[in-house]
This record gives sequence, C-alpha cells and structure tokens, in this order.
Amino acid sequence: MQYALYYWTGIQGRGEFVRLALEDAGADYVDMARVHGDAVMQRFLDGHSEGAQPFAPPFLKAGRQVIAQVAAILDFLGPTLDLVPQAASRRMQALQLQLTIADLVAEVHDTHHPIAASKYYEDQKTEARARAAAMRDERLPKFLGYFEQVLKANGGRHPLREHSYVDLSLFQLLSGLDYMFPRRMQALWPTLPLLRALKDRVEQRPGIAAYLASERRLAFNTNGIFRHYPELDGEK
Repeated sequence: MQYALYYWTGIQGRGEFVRLALEDAGADYVDMARVHGDAVMQRFLDGHSEGAQPFAPPFLKAGRQVIAQVAAILDFLGPTLDLVPQAASRRMQALQLQLTIADLVAEVHDTHHPIAASKYYEDQKTEARARAAAMRDERLPKFLGYFEQVLKANGGRHPLREHSYVDLSLFQLLSGLDYMFPRRMQALWPTLPLLRALKDRVEQRPGIAAYLASERRLAFNTNGIFRHYPELDGEK
C-alpha cells in the first residue's frame, strides 16, 4: 500500500515522528504537501474529503482511511510495518509510551510559546525564560529519567525489548532536545547512558541513516517544535 502523509512544508515538527517510521520500514509513501504544496491539506481540514476529519496535520491517508494524531498514526502503522510487538498488551504499552512522548513534546512547544501559539516568540520572551527554566531544571530530568528507567527495566536496549516505533520517536525527541537545549543536554547525558546509546543505535539503522543523509530530512530550525534560542538554554 502507498501511504499519503500530510504535514506542513518547511517545518521540522510532529510530522517527523511519522516520517521516521515510514523511512525506517522502507514504506512506500508520498509526502503530499512537499509535492503539491500545503493547500493540498485544506479539503481534509475543512471536512470536504472522505474519511475522518482531522483537526490539524500530521495526518495519514491509507486507502480510504484518514488517521490523525501522531500516536494514533503510529499505532495504526505499527503492526503493518513490523514496528510494534504483536501482543495486544505490548501494543498498548507502545501507545502509552508514545503518548508520554507526546506529553513532553507539548511541553516543549509551550516552552517557547507559553502564553499563546498565535503570538510570536518575541512577544512572550519574558514568560518563555521562566517556563524554560522549569523545563530545564524539573521537567526534562523527570521525563527523561522515566524513559531511562523504562529502558533499564526492559533489558537496556529497547523500551519494548525489541525495536519499535517508540525507539524511533525517542530518537527524534532526543535529537530535538539536543538541538533545543545543547547546554542542558550536555549536563544530562551522563545520567542517561541507555537513552544515549539508543539514540546512537537508531541513527545507524540503514533506513534511518539513509534518510538522515538525504534532502528529505529537514534540519531543525526555529519554525518547528524544537527551537534553539540561547537564552532559553540558560545562556546570559
């Protein structure tokens, strides 16, 4: 089956979690907005296309089905792409972990947009500094410490004891945090040896390595979820 992925062009954001799964599995997919422009998504967002109406991208079209929300998309793709264990209990565990990743991604976004997503970062810099301090000092250690514990409890290499879409999403999460908070992550890495090793292993997987070296992989930038503003990383 050929999948159609819909996400904004030029933005290194939530759509990347889905791309990594498709690329790792060598799936046949079309990145629709990159081929046809962002306007190709509008009929879905307006409810003028078959399938469930998505609230916002990313969303995936598979045959007549339209699936939105990263965790739901990955839960849908996982069994077909062999990116999740077959047992229902393990699939539920994968979804639970993916939703926890989504929780942290939402907090990451709110770090640089603590008042409103509709306002520019420059209009809320004071509030963002305060939010970023809490993120660096409290939330990152809490979330990343949890994922480190999950790895340790499951043999140290994979959260589900075998490769899954959760590995890929943790890679994207850690890569984004490394870009957004380089100083803070440098201090945290010694406390997260299993996560660091997982990140390195995923980066070396054939499909991922080829993708990262291609033009399809957008560099992190200040248009996406993970944004590097030196002042939010604790720099004076």
